Order: sequence, then structure tokens, then C-alpha cells
Amino acid sequence: MTAADAPTWPIRTIGGVPRAEVLQDILGLARAAEDADGNPPLSEQTLVNLRTSSGHPDSLLVFATYASDGNGIGEAGEELAGVAVVSLPRGESQPGVLELVVRPTYRNQGVGSSLVRVLQDRRLPDLRVWSHGNHAAAVELAGKAGFIPVRELWRMRQTRAALEATVPDAVVPDGVRLRTFEPGKDEQAWLEANAAAFAHHPEQGAMTREDLESRMAEDWFDPQGLILAVRESDGELLGFHWTKVHPRSGKHPAIGEVYVVGVTPAAQGMGLGKALTIAGIEHLHSLGLQAIMLYVDADNTAAVALYRSLGFTRWDVDVMYAPGNTAGNL
Repeated sequence: MTAADAPTWPIRTIGGVPRAEVLQDILGLARAAEDADGNPPLSEQTLVNLRTSSGHPDSLLVFATYASDGNGIGEAGEELAGVAVVSLPRGESQPGVLELVVRPTYRNQGVGSSLVRVLQDRRLPDLRVWSHGNHAAAVELAGKAGFIPVRELWRMRQTRAALEATVPDAVVPDGVRLRTFEPGKDEQAWLEANAAAFAHHPEQGAMTREDLESRMAEDWFDPQGLILAVRESDGELLGFHWTKVHPRSGKHPAIGEVYVVGVTPAAQGMGLGKALTIAGIEHLHSLGLQAIMLYVDADNTAAVALYRSLGFTRWDVDVMYAPGNTAGNL
């Protein structure tokens, strides 16, 4: 079946915050897609938004299509075939971000095209679209909608064998010590250090107290895996390495992640970033994990070079798309 003769699926517009049973449908769909593709189809920020945006009801748009026609959303016996989630900016400086997922058993049947048509009818300005893994169907759909790639986010991976062969011991600069995060004490200092370290980063630098606390409430959060570098003389937070462990999922084994490494401008040039990176890697491998992954912008040549020197190799890629010169608004 081609896109031209694919059926049109009925799309249901869900309010800004999906109710609990619909959220479970979305999470189940995301797991099915990840098991099939090896890529999480929804970013962590989108998952956070789905769970916590009740305080910002205008920050989220959700569109869904189910495999059978019912009178409501998520009726008994219905299976979620596809979903599109648009995270809208809370300020005027950032564009909205779209992520779209189709259940593997309903692909090539017009589900993705139907969701895109509804989005085009909404005419959302300057929307950005993530394609996690940048699979062929996503590339085709983006091209037909008039979107072009504007950003590459690499996933890189390091094995235990590469760690043993290439990673030196962490060398902490003089006057600096490493310690772990203390919930209830370090939140504000971490937010300030994060904002300073990622002042020009479109997502990370804008994290709020709500964003931080929502991540701390996740099952994967472990304060022992959030390593802080502080100045010995006054305790000022100079940098951090936040690690993460992804549990086993289907046929995919558990894997560690270099989640975020940040160094404040005041501590640049000390070698602190490398020391923190190595300390976090050693922590993850001490848990018995056989592999570690990370995300890095492809054009961040300094970071890519550092990670390559530590035994990381390119594994996969996420691509962000934006409207081309002739594209209409989704």
C-alpha cells in the first residue's frame, strides 16, 4: 500500500494533559516502538511533560488514533495505533517540538500521514520535529511535509572492554573534590550551575525546579549517580556528572548513560569535564553494566573528540527537522 491510497484514520484530540489510562496507552505504545526499533520514540522531556503538565495545561497538545472506533478515548478493547505529542513553549523564544509514534503493527497503513494532516490543519508556527533513529519512514514523512534536517544528535556507546583499554583514572584538579548529590540540600545550587553551564543549550539550560524534581521522582533517579565537583575552600558547585541506568527492556539489556556533564564558566579549562566524565563512567561500570551510552550534538566537535578518546563510538542518530523555505506550517 502506498501513501496515496492509505486510509485516513480518525484522529482524536486529547486535552493538554491525558488522563491516567490514556497516559498508560501512550507509554505502552512507546515501549512497543522501542522494542521494535531500538530507539526510545519519545524524549525524556516529552515524557515529563505528559506526566506533569497539569500545572501548565496550555503547554501540551496530544493527538491519538485507536485501532477501533469507539465513543470515547481508550475504550475497552481498543489499541492505540499512533500518537503525536506537541510540547508548546512557555515563552516566545523557543519553538514547539513534535514527536510522533506509530505502533509497529500499524505502520504503512496511513496512521502517520493521518496524524500529520491533523497537525497541518492546526497550522502550528515554526514547529520542530524529532525523528529518533531517523528511520526511513520518518525521513519520507518529513520530506513530504516540507521539513528539512537542522540538527543531529548522536548516540555514542562504549563497552566495558573499551573502558579497560582506553579510559585513564580520573584526575581531579587541585582544590576540587567530588561528592554525590544530597536531595533536599543541593537542588538550587545544581539548578544555578546547570543554567550557567548550558546557557546556550536549547533544552538543558532551561530546566526548572519542577523539571528537576520530576526527574528526581523517577524510578531511575539515584543520588549516588549524580556526582558533584565542588571547590574545597567554599563548597561552590563547579560542575557535575549526572548518570542514569536504563533497565533491561525486552531483548535490550540494561545500559548506563552519561546523562549530563556540565562545567560552569568559572571552572572551564581545568580539565574538570574530563575528570567528571571518567568518574561517572567508573561509577556506571561499578554497577556491573556492560555498556554505556550518551547523546551529543554532532557539531560539538570538542565533546565528540573527548568521547572518542574515551572509547565511545557513534551508535545511532536522532535528527531534528524544521520547516523548509517552501514548507507550510504543521
